[in-house]
Amino acid sequence: MKMSEIPLKPITKEEIRKLELALILGTLFRSEVLQQIKDAEDKVTWLDSLVIAAAALARDRAGIPISAIAEELGRSETTIRNHLAGKTEAGRLVKETYEMLLRKGGRIEELLAIPIGMNVNELRKRVDELEREVKELRSKLEFVKNRLNEIVSQL
Repeated sequence: MKMSEIPLKPITKEEIRKLELALILGTLFRSEVLQQIKDAEDKVTWLDSLVIAAAALARDRAGIPISAIAEELGRSETTIRNHLAGKTEAGRLVKETYEMLLRKGGRIEELLAIPIGMNVNELRKRVDELEREVKELRSKLEFVKNRLNEIVSQL
């Protein structure tokens, strides 16, 4: 993905994915967020909230209704609304990142706070790790959704 091609008003699924990834990376590499992650006791839950907030915002900017976003992401409409309104910490941070992207014309490069001592290879490795974590969390979420649907259908 070319960083200069971040769609701020996505139309296609690919554009939604690009904006979502830009929001995740742009938020994760902000210095205050790196510190919050470092200090967080439950990093997986914190990162999951951040990923969901980014996914919700990207889909919202594409004009997808909140009910459809909630269903796709496996969260309640209230949770999605809270993220989009910035009522959650993750939602607030992602919303700030989106506003920064708007001011920068969709260029994420200037937003990334590269940690001191990390070179490009280390950053790529970290991005790969985070993408794997996101994929794993989505997989777990899908499993839980399927299992829940099975239980509900049995009832």
